[in-house]
Amino acid sequence: MSYDLTSANDGSGLPGGPLPRVGLLGTGPWAARTHAPALAAHTGSTFAGVWGRRPEAAAELADAHGVKVYEDPDALFADCDVVSFALPPDVQAPLAVRAAAAGCHLLLDKPVATDVRQARAVADAAARHQVASVVFLTLRFARPTADWVEEQAASDGWFTAAAHWLGAVFPPDGAPSAYADSPWRKEKGGLWDVGPHALSVLIPVLGDVVRVSATRGPSDVVQLALRHASGAASTAVLSLGAPGAAAGVGLELRGAAGVHSLPDWSDVPGAYGRALDALLAAARTGVPDPRDAAFGARLTEILAEAEELAGPPEDRA
Repeated sequence: MSYDLTSANDGSGLPGGPLPRVGLLGTGPWAARTHAPALAAHTGSTFAGVWGRRPEAAAELADAHGVKVYEDPDALFADCDVVSFALPPDVQAPLAVRAAAAGCHLLLDKPVATDVRQARAVADAAARHQVASVVFLTLRFARPTADWVEEQAASDGWFTAAAHWLGAVFPPDGAPSAYADSPWRKEKGGLWDVGPHALSVLIPVLGDVVRVSATRGPSDVVQLALRHASGAASTAVLSLGAPGAAAGVGLELRGAAGVHSLPDWSDVPGAYGRALDALLAAARTGVPDPRDAAFGARLTEILAEAEELAGPPEDRA
C-alpha cells in the first residue's frame, strides 16, 4: 500500500489525505493493556487490524476493538502504513525486517532484539527501505519523565548517576504478575526487560556507553557499572525478581547542576500514543527520531556485552 505521510492529517486539525493505517502484531497482556487501547484512541491514525501467533487471541483482541483480524502478517503489512509490535524481541526482529521491506514504518517494542545481529538487521532494514522507526521506551514518552530527560540532557557537568528498576514479575515472596507467563522474560530476566529503560535515560543525559562491567546477584539481579562518553560514571541495578515490598524504579543524577531525581510517571497508553506521534512526525519529515531502531540496536549491543560479562544466571551467588 502506498501512502504519503507528508500529506497526512497529524491529528491537529491540519488538512490532508486519509489517516495512516496502523496494524498491531501481538496479542499478549502488553498488547491488550497498552498497545491496542492506545491505537484505538489515537486521533491521528486508524487502527486497522491485529495479527497474532495465537489466532483465537488475535480474533478476540480484534473483536474487542472492532478491527480486522489477519491470518498472515504479510497481508497486514500490505494493508498498513505503520506496524506496531507487541511481540517477544527475537520474534519481533525478523518480522520488523519484513515489514520495512513492505514499506511500513516501525513502532517497535524494547528490546528490539536480544541478538546483536538481529537488532542491527532491523536498523539496517529501516534505513535501506527508508521507513521511519521508533522504539517505545516508556520513560522517553511518559509525562513528566520525557520532559525531565530533555531538561537534564541540556545541562552539562554531570558527575555520576545511579538507577534501579526492580520489578516483582517473579517475586520470591508472592504471586507472579500478569507478565510472568512470558517465556522470553523468564529466560532473559530484568537485564533485557528493564535494562533498556534505564539505558534510555542514562545515554541521552550522560552520553554513549564506552565501558561496561556487570555482575549478577540474587533473584535475577544484575548490576551494571558504566562509563559514558562525557566521562561520567553510572550504575544500574536491574531485576524482575524483587520482593514486592522492595520493588520500585528510581534514577538519580549528581553533578554541577546539583542532585536531580527522575519524577514519577503514569498513563502508559498515553505515552504509547506519543510514541506513535513521534513515529508519524519522523515519517512526514524524514528526520530520524533519536529513539529509532538504530538507538534500539545500540541498546542491544550494550546489553549483550553486559550479559556476557555477567555470566549465565546459574552463576549467581
